[in-house]
Amino acid sequence: MAAKGAISIIVIFLAVVFFLFFKENSYGGFQNGDIIFQTSLSQQSKAIQVATGSKFSHCGIVFEAHGGFYVLEAVQPVKYTPVNDWIARGKDKKFVVRRLKNAEEILDYKTVEKLMREGDKFLGKDYDLVFEWSDDKIYCSELIWKIYKRGAEIEVGKLQKLRDFNLDDKTVASLMKKRYGANIPLDETVISPKAIFESDLLETVKIKK
Repeated sequence: MAAKGAISIIVIFLAVVFFLFFKENSYGGFQNGDIIFQTSLSQQSKAIQVATGSKFSHCGIVFEAHGGFYVLEAVQPVKYTPVNDWIARGKDKKFVVRRLKNAEEILDYKTVEKLMREGDKFLGKDYDLVFEWSDDKIYCSELIWKIYKRGAEIEVGKLQKLRDFNLDDKTVASLMKKRYGANIPLDETVISPKAIFESDLLETVKIKK
């Protein structure tokens, strides 16, 4: 009887482990360093899309940990989110994954460790509502750009100035006024999800339409 009871406990344990593993990995094919994009349902999503001319308004970087894949993302605060949960938050659960074209050569074990260490430095930091180019607070595409720059000396996306975006649209202008008042820092260095998405260093490896 004791043996049967022990076997039952083991079976239940394995079933729970399998369920949790499947839950976190039902979207397979990810690799460390992948950059994942979506259209978020946040209040500022539409303004970001219009200002940057992109359908994507949020992005994160994928890392493997504890037997599953997680998205390190700049929300409030910066945190790791299971891939499935991250995808579920996006509009219609649609997403696109872009990867370094030479990822197999560049993203070896040591480099991935460096990327993760750089990312972990931002954990718990507040989301940057005014998109300043500092480490005090951080926004989604800034987090990814700085992780790759500092962890691998790779610039994924061309830096721009705030003035380069479409700030005349009513939706964008309203958000700018709310965030900055009359003093919009037009020369602030910025990086957008679109700029990272369009980087020549990346290639698309996964799409959920």
